Amino acid sequence: MSRRSPASLGRGFNLFWTGQTVSMAGDKVTVFVVPALMIFALHASALQVGIVSMAQYLGIPLVGPVAGVLVDRWDKRRTMLTCDLVRLAAVAVIPIAYWRHFLSTPLLFCCVAVVSGATIFFNIGYLVAVPAVVAEDDVVSAYSRLEGSGSVTDVAGPSIAAGLYSALGVGALFVDAASYLISAASFRFMQPWGTKTVTAGSIRQRLTLGFRLNWADPVLRRVVLAAVTLNAGGPVFVTVLPILAYRGLHLSTGAFGAAMSIAAVGALIGALVAPKIAARFGLGRTFAWSLLAHNLIGLGILAAPALPPTAVIAVTMAGYGFCMSCINVCSAPTRQSRMTAENQGVMHAAYRVFTWGVIPLAALVGGLGVSLLTGSLGVLDASRVMMAGGTLLAAFSFLSAIRIQPLLDAAEAERAVESGAELAGSAS
Repeated sequence: MSRRSPASLGRGFNLFWTGQTVSMAGDKVTVFVVPALMIFALHASALQVGIVSMAQYLGIPLVGPVAGVLVDRWDKRRTMLTCDLVRLAAVAVIPIAYWRHFLSTPLLFCCVAVVSGATIFFNIGYLVAVPAVVAEDDVVSAYSRLEGSGSVTDVAGPSIAAGLYSALGVGALFVDAASYLISAASFRFMQPWGTKTVTAGSIRQRLTLGFRLNWADPVLRRVVLAAVTLNAGGPVFVTVLPILAYRGLHLSTGAFGAAMSIAAVGALIGALVAPKIAARFGLGRTFAWSLLAHNLIGLGILAAPALPPTAVIAVTMAGYGFCMSCINVCSAPTRQSRMTAENQGVMHAAYRVFTWGVIPLAALVGGLGVSLLTGSLGVLDASRVMMAGGTLLAAFSFLSAIRIQPLLDAAEAERAVESGAELAGSAS
């Protein structure tokens, strides 16, 4: 593929980028509305909030092990289009059920779980899509633009979601449903890409290969261990945050939405500067130190309510998001650089199972912990204890990641020696 200018990465990527930007904006509405709907409309307990949060990631252990194998056998563009339509239907069920007076926590759990399952298949195709539609030298730039779009929607999304929820109530979820339709349309108008890459081998063989590839490679193994540790504690923090905001600090949806929008500015800045940081210090080194900073900054949430809660949430989450953007921009290119194209799908699927499989349990622990501690500590202190504990646990992810950069440097030096030897052989 010919080298493109940084200003444009091609029509295929631009369609993909546009569709995903709209879809990510819609996702922010659902992420904001579902906890608010549970707390204010369904009067759900902290445990119930944790259970539904668990459903967001339940597809990982249930369908993750086979998703990569199947996606490798399917047309990836059509698979992603179908996933968008499935998610559209699942999200649309929630407001309809609410208006028809049969929405419940179990039904909400099922709808969120269906979205989770479809998202597993979608995300595997998503990671394959970028190297399929851009030049190899543009992969980091492409991920940076996608991360930047995600950060922009993070900035605007919570405030817009809060406004939509205030104006439309649960009907705001139709905005997310519409965003999936736009995403599906973008895939429809893209040129064909992502045709099936592997047809040989049983599902069991391919699945076993995916786990083996992640564990055998020393760089991938350390990325996996770091991500598992991060996801064992981080979801506790995220699950409990709206409980802390609404019930512990008594913020309104508008105030919480505004705080999260301000906070997302940090994530946007992170997405913009992460490629420059990685270029200077290396993907592995940036990944490792961003993991440590991401978690230590999260402890800033303990400053509320001694300091103004809205400001504390905004500032803490801004730093939290800045580091998360750096982590995301560095992680995918690092993993893709270690794998051939025909095994990308199964490698990513096994990685998701390894690293995201702990998230449902972590989310459940967050809600359950607040429920158990509220009786003795009160909801405010119970939330603070669980968030601090989850953050400190996730900080240990740094220990696995710190050795990644030396391994990448050694691999680069080895490639340079081999290239020099080939050139010398050609000259002779």
